[in-house]
Amino acid sequence: MPVVGLLSPLSPGPAAHVLDAFRRGLAETGYVEGQNVAIEYRLTEGRFDRFPEQVADLVHRQVSVIASPGGSVAALAAKAATRTIPIVFGVAEDSVKLGLVASLARPGGNATGINFFTAEVVAKRLGLLRDLLPAAARVAVLVNPTNATTASSG
Repeated sequence: MPVVGLLSPLSPGPAAHVLDAFRRGLAETGYVEGQNVAIEYRLTEGRFDRFPEQVADLVHRQVSVIASPGGSVAALAAKAATRTIPIVFGVAEDSVKLGLVASLARPGGNATGINFFTAEVVAKRLGLLRDLLPAAARVAVLVNPTNATTASSG
């Protein structure tokens, strides 16, 4: 039976709807947990520093694929841990600039996934905020300080 390693920064309770959607997506392609696929969940509860340890465990267990829909920190940890196990990611940033893939047309290696290009959307939102509140002198942004991607970009 193939084993999917799911690597995510979510917490078990709040992640229930995301995990249900993940299982439904697998079922739509013919994979039903417990029947013809097993899932090894690695939820780090917002602790991005735990990704290397969690992905190392998935690699040690020789999962069939690592799904890391939890962003670039999870995907980069998976990429650093293995060159052979396939990695499917969902990231907000450009996966080429991150070093996850060689190019969008030909990812190469063992990683592929979806880019959301959130930086472009954030720039548009800031532009809209400036249009709506031209007199605003400061804008506050809340980030998870253990997420290296967002903590270092502000």
